[in-house]
Amino acid sequence: MPWVNQEMCTGCGICVRECPVDAMEQQADGRALIREDECIRCGKCHDVCPRNAVRHDSERIPLEVAQNLQWVQTLLKNFSTQEEQAAFMERMGRYFKKQIKVGERTLEVVSQAKSDFSGVLDAAMRALRIPENH
Repeated sequence: MPWVNQEMCTGCGICVRECPVDAMEQQADGRALIREDECIRCGKCHDVCPRNAVRHDSERIPLEVAQNLQWVQTLLKNFSTQEEQAAFMERMGRYFKKQIKVGERTLEVVSQAKSDFSGVLDAAMRALRIPENH
């Protein structure tokens, strides 16, 4: 997911104007903001930003790892004994391993789509017995 480095953004508005789905807005200070739930990940904002303020999501990996660890630490406080905490940490390990599997399997399907993108996705969803537009 692209994001805007607020320290680099000068508020020129080019990315906001170029967004084909109006998923960007200028905040009160003029700096751009991407509404993640509306972004289609076309990359146009990244391509047109003269200051390179629109950044790649891979740069946020350390932040997202820190957020995950903070979440785990917050939840861990609900378990008082060493045994409960160990069991919880084991469950969290399974949770994150599941996230890896979901990502890997999704990537397998996306990587298979060379030309008939929608057809490959539809076939994969049928194979998983997931209704379209679920």
